[in-house]
Amino acid sequence: MSTLYVVATPIGNLEDITYRAVRILGEVDVIAAEDTRQSRILLDRYGIKADRLISCRARNESRSAPGIVALLEQGRDVAYISDAGTPGVSDPGARLAAAVREAGFPVIPLPGASAVTALVSVAGFSGKGFVFEGFLSPKTGKRRTRLTELLETGMNVVLYESPYRILRLIEELTELAADRKILIGREITKKFEEFLVGSPAEALAALSTRGTLKGEFAVLIGSG
Repeated sequence: MSTLYVVATPIGNLEDITYRAVRILGEVDVIAAEDTRQSRILLDRYGIKADRLISCRARNESRSAPGIVALLEQGRDVAYISDAGTPGVSDPGARLAAAVREAGFPVIPLPGASAVTALVSVAGFSGKGFVFEGFLSPKTGKRRTRLTELLETGMNVVLYESPYRILRLIEELTELAADRKILIGREITKKFEEFLVGSPAEALAALSTRGTLKGEFAVLIGSG
């Protein structure tokens, strides 16, 4: 039976991809990608032909899903990849997976890179689990309310944040969780990879003097 493969891809370092992922991407009939231009870089790196690429991004995922189901009905295998990391984890892919499964076709995960698990793996924080939220709302009220709710769970919390709002997040943590330890990962697996650990106040002091901040940020807030 035709299959949709949900394939994790590197979050920075292009070597962080599994042998199985490379094989499947080379074997499937069609590769659906969040950004075909971005995906071509990875495919070229591993000698995978990019002439089978189609678009399936956040803005058109609901419209693209029926077309991908139609490809499966024609007997074609399809792989889905997001720009980086694991699809469906703060990336498109959930709607597509649901539509394909509802149509009666198998959805098979090919696990791999994810910024959240990479950050947790090097944290050394106590606690058996964590809450993953991804990106908080940019709206002040909703953002602060949700952050408070997450902190009240008493668990480690993982957030993603853009370079434009990372200082705002840390400022909020100095007010709401001043006594907790946090770990900030920037550009994980990339050339300028960096990890900062300490209190929110210490992190704010370290980052606020740098001027323009660049890169992708993941933040782990300790359970206290």
